[in-house]
Amino acid sequence: MIPYSILDLAPIPEGSTPADALANATDLAQHAEGWGYHRYWFAEHHNSTGIASSATAILIGHVANATKTLRVGSGGIMLPNHAPLMVAEQFGTLATLYGDRIDLGVGRAPGTDMATARALRRIMSQADTFPDDVVELIDFLQEPQPGQRIKAIPGAGTNVPVYMLGSSLFGAQLAAHLGLPYAFASHFAPDALDDALHVYRSNFKPGVTEAPHFILAANLFAAETDEEAIRLRTSMQQAFRNLRTGSPGPLPAPVDRFSDVASPDEEAMVNHALRITAVGEPERVREQLQGFIDTYQPDEIILSSGIHDHAARLRSFEIGAEIMSDLPTNQPIRSDA
Repeated sequence: MIPYSILDLAPIPEGSTPADALANATDLAQHAEGWGYHRYWFAEHHNSTGIASSATAILIGHVANATKTLRVGSGGIMLPNHAPLMVAEQFGTLATLYGDRIDLGVGRAPGTDMATARALRRIMSQADTFPDDVVELIDFLQEPQPGQRIKAIPGAGTNVPVYMLGSSLFGAQLAAHLGLPYAFASHFAPDALDDALHVYRSNFKPGVTEAPHFILAANLFAAETDEEAIRLRTSMQQAFRNLRTGSPGPLPAPVDRFSDVASPDEEAMVNHALRITAVGEPERVREQLQGFIDTYQPDEIILSSGIHDHAARLRSFEIGAEIMSDLPTNQPIRSDA
């Protein structure tokens, strides 16, 4: 068995409110803890009427308080939106309150459109300071150096584990250079997955961690029948189509067939982008998840699921846990693989 985790955007389904979405996220996390999930990560997004995880650190604290052993963290904090010192203080506070259960995944994208990025007071310049910001953030979470004038309080000495997120070769190169664990956004941007994984594993240098740790992201739509699982998936297919065509909104209700509401080009685009997906009845999902493990040899899998109905979403993740807890451990991988 390899560790299995959840990535949640706290989706707001059509007909629901942000309060419903946050209550559902808390309920899912509590169930996930009992089902053996290792981590529960929230993703930072802004100005989206379909996502309630914008104040990511606050939501992490709320869910950490509602659970006991589950690791809770960010997948991720979009670091260019924030000063590294403030992130170190926020996550240092979380670690001070909840101990060694807090993870800090960081990404380079804004997590929103450019107008909203400007409203976040993100500095829009030619210079890319992300690598330096990551190093600064890590330093703030470590023991202070002699004579260090600026410290994260709380934060200094908490050593909150930092994870690099990415969907391109940039994040893979930086994670390898700094010796960080690496999570790839293969659940919606799989095109560079093979190349990024090769770059990360073949160039990894011991740093923050001694060995590479790769987390594969996959979508999960599991149900008692293939037909029901395929129907549940249409909510996320519609949401992704809406996002890519410039009309994002609440998570749509499912339809019988995505092709009934999408053009052939839209259907092809969505299915290409979301192809790292396990969908169907339990045995079919087992085969697909095992296939991902055999192909990519991840050290961990993190599952994401945009399902409109909360009860169906719970059941999908329950099936996912039943399957993952029964799959064999992957074989060790060479550093040059």
